[in-house]
Amino acid sequence: MAITEPSLAFTVALVLLAYLIGSVPFAVVVSKLMGLQDPRSYGSKNPGATNVLRTGNKKAALFTLLGDVGKGVLAVLLARWLAPSLGLSDMIIMLVGLAAFIGHLYPVFHGFKGGKGVATAGGVLLALNPLHGLAVLATWLAVAFLTRYSSLAAITAAFMAPIYWQLFYGIDARALVVLFIAALLVWRHRENINRLLKGKESKIGGNKAPKPPKVKYPPPRVGGH
Repeated sequence: MAITEPSLAFTVALVLLAYLIGSVPFAVVVSKLMGLQDPRSYGSKNPGATNVLRTGNKKAALFTLLGDVGKGVLAVLLARWLAPSLGLSDMIIMLVGLAAFIGHLYPVFHGFKGGKGVATAGGVLLALNPLHGLAVLATWLAVAFLTRYSSLAAITAAFMAPIYWQLFYGIDARALVVLFIAALLVWRHRENINRLLKGKESKIGGNKAPKPPKVKYPPPRVGGH
């Protein structure tokens, strides 16, 4: 029997679960598994795919990107899967996506110091509404291709996200969630905006991470102990 009114406790639990999913720092996890430097120690110091790419390891950057996008998609699809039997409204599903996004920005596993949330926001928006998500993604790709600035692409896509939503679906409560995500994205890029204005922002693939020093072992001792 379907539940028409989900309990407040269940809704809070689902939002909390989405936050924990969003808190998984794939840039840090992938870098550690692949023997790379902690992405918080070089480049922009942002634990995201663009910064991981500065190591020159495209595979690590791809895995990071897929992980960050995937956790946003997973949180929303989980809510959608539960929606028919538990009576979850579209607004609750939107809040679940928002929680996953906030988890990436302020992860409990790393002292609430996370990434900028571009990939996770993209995953959330794609899962919430593929048409809207693809429009935002196309904006990011176009600006990134033309300028080679990942930050400018993210800021532009964030600016356009609520506009696309209004054009497609009008202004409603869900639009406020999209607007909030967009505002947080721009806020998290405030240092990038400052560097862009000063002409000091690095482009995609630029400002590579320094290679870790080679460990020098002492020469073997000949004779004796």
